[in-house]
Order: sequence, then C-alpha cells, then structure tokens
Amino acid sequence: MSVSRPPLHRPTDGRSQQPLLKDDHHRRSRSSFGHHDTEARPMLHHTRRPTFRSKSPEHDAAQATKKKYMVASGFLVLSLVSFVVQTETASYIQNDLGWKKPYCMLYMTHGSWSLLWVVQLGILRLQKRGLSWDAFWRRHVSLVRTTAQMVESQEVHLSTRSSHRSPVRYMVRTTAFVTTALTIAGGSWYVAVNMTTASDLTAIYNCSAFFAYAFSIPLLNEKLRFDKVFSVAVATIGVMVVAYGDRPEKKASDGENTSDNSAQNRLLGNIVIGIGSILYGLYEVLYKRFACPPEGTSPGRGTIFANTFGSLIGCFTLSVLWIPIPLLHWLGWETFEWPTGEAAWMLIISVAANATFSGSFLVLISLTSPVLSSVAALLTIFLVALVDWFRTGEPLSMASIIGGVLIMVAFFMLSFSTYRELSEERKKHLENDDVESDSDL
Repeated sequence: MSVSRPPLHRPTDGRSQQPLLKDDHHRRSRSSFGHHDTEARPMLHHTRRPTFRSKSPEHDAAQATKKKYMVASGFLVLSLVSFVVQTETASYIQNDLGWKKPYCMLYMTHGSWSLLWVVQLGILRLQKRGLSWDAFWRRHVSLVRTTAQMVESQEVHLSTRSSHRSPVRYMVRTTAFVTTALTIAGGSWYVAVNMTTASDLTAIYNCSAFFAYAFSIPLLNEKLRFDKVFSVAVATIGVMVVAYGDRPEKKASDGENTSDNSAQNRLLGNIVIGIGSILYGLYEVLYKRFACPPEGTSPGRGTIFANTFGSLIGCFTLSVLWIPIPLLHWLGWETFEWPTGEAAWMLIISVAANATFSGSFLVLISLTSPVLSSVAALLTIFLVALVDWFRTGEPLSMASIIGGVLIMVAFFMLSFSTYRELSEERKKHLENDDVESDSDL
C-alpha cells in the first residue's frame, strides 16, 4: 500500500531551511543599510571587514602605506611652499616695512588657523555636490564626532561604551594644553630674536627634531633605532653647518650685531630659545599622542580631523590668547597698532601662508610621525636660502649648500625608515582587521 506523501514545496529562489533564511535576513538588513540609510545614518565608526583577501597582508600593507605616503607627500610640498612664502613676507613686513609687532603677529597667524575647518568644509562640499546639504552636514558632523571618539579611545573600531561617550570635554582639554605648548614655543622665538645671534637662533630652535624623537620614545612608545638616531643627528649637523659655517663677512656682521648686547643677554637668549625648541618638539609629540586618530585610520579621515583640530587651536588662540595684547600695550613692551597700506596686505598673505603651512604640517604629523615631520620642516632652511638667492642675487655659500645636502640626505633616510615602520604596523592591523579605508567614509 502506498503511502501518500506531502508534496515538497521548494522555495523558487533556491533557499531552504531556517538557517539560510536567517542569514538572508541578515544580508538584506545590511543591504538596506548600505543603500537606503547611508545619508541618514552614516555610522562612520563601523568599518567593513573583508571576508577574504586577494593579496597577502604584506602586499596590502605596502599598498596602504604607499597611499598614505602619497597623501603625505602632497601636504609636504604644500607645507614647504607655504612656509617659504610666510617666512619671506614676515621678514619683509618687519625689516623693510618696519611693522615689528611680534606677539600681535603670532596672535594673528595662530588665530587664522580657525579658518582651516571652514576652507576644508567648502572643499568637501564641492566634492559631495550630489548630496543634499542636510545629508552632507550630518555625514560630516558624524565623521568628526566619531573620529574624536577614536582619538580619545585610540580604537579604530569603537566599542559601545566609547561610541556613546561625548568627546567634547576631552577635545577642549587637549586643545588647551597643546595650544599652550605651541604658543610658548612660538613666543620664545620672538623673545629671543633680539637677545641672541641669528646663527644661535636658527641652530638651537631647529634642534626640535631631536627633542621630538626624545619625547616620542616615552609618549609614543617609539623604539630606539639606530637609523632614526643617525638621521636626526645628520639633520642637526646640517643645521649647525648652515648656522655657523657661513662666510667670514657674515660672521663678522653677526659679531657686530651682538657686540651691543652683553654675553649675559646672549646666554639668556640661548636659554629661552632652547626652552622653545624643547617645547616645540613636545608640542608635536603631544599632538600626535592626544589629538590624532590611531594607526589603521584611513588617510582621508586623518586629514579631515587634522584640519579640524587645527581650527580648534585657532579658536582657542582667538578666544583666550588676546589677553596679553592690552597688557603689553599698557606696559609699553609692544604698542598695539593696526597695520596699514602695504604692511596690511603683506600681513594677510603671510597669515594665509602660515595657516596653510600649519594645516599641512598637522596632516603630515597625523599621517606619518613627529620626527619625520620635524626633519621635513628643516628642508625649509635650504629652500629659504634658495629663494633669497633668487630674490637678492647673492649666491649660496658653501656652508648653505653642504648643510642643505645633509638635511636632505637625513630626510630621505628617515623617510625610508618611517615607511618601513608604517608598513610593519599596517600589516599587524590588517591581520587583525583593525583597519579602515577611505571607501568607508
């Protein structure tokens, strides 16, 4: 006797049994998020983790580091060009036009950093013209907020607790002490400029690369590597050659300039600029340690947040550091006076160039390291000398050429060492899927 069996009703789409249906529901929910809710709920702190890789972790790490270095190289070129413009215009304003207001110029230049975020927002808006303003604004605010949470927690993939914690208090506190270190370091240069020689000023202040490496060891857990120590030492020797190996007639002029000052004033000026050099190296490391997202963050996110933090420094400067201006005016140490005519226009150019340099320099530190960024900044010594040569017709001295070559050699050696370190670090994060790509943004 045959037993009637119920007909088999197979799903027409090829699916069967509950587990697959459950998995399909999960896939559809993810698909819905990816296509329907992207603008409304970007969830920038969640990154896609690949289920398979077509290449080895070594290849992926090399490609990611190469991309990061390409972005950093662009900002390096921008920072060098803008620094030369800022240096030449500032020198022209003070020496040729006679508007010597060091603290006021410091306040204006650092305060101009507040415009970095505004300019960046305009560029991002042009890139995302297809989005409505509300959607674009929500995405941008979410990106900045989640990146600030990543900075505070030092997590690429935010935990539930970290994602619900407001980063405002942390960012205000970080902005305050980083800006304080920067302002004291920058102010020391203006204080010491009339107390010591130009050679001492250049040589001591640019030793900040050495102090950046020294502070990176305890604060950033940098390893003491011979190639890095050697590179920094070569760069420092190059600065010393430029500062002290100049032509005899310039040395004589330096001696004439300092003969009016006592040896005590020169010693005090060297101490002041020495403190400034230490603090500038500390400022770079503090920024990297407390205001940069962790390794594994995409270059795009790091760039956007670096300029945002630069704007926070500018806002802190404008809102707090105006206080010494009336005090200096009242004491007669620096009489407040608005620039007029040519001085005003040149000051606008100088301030804009400084903001461009500072924003690019912050991005460079965020994407690479404070040590490499410091040594890269030393390249401006040689570039300024080249510009002076074309501007005044006075050829470069042998000391300037030798010192410039040493600085460039040190920079390329340190670049290779840092590139190798970043690749190794990126490989570790790739193996743990603790990375993020710009496509996630």
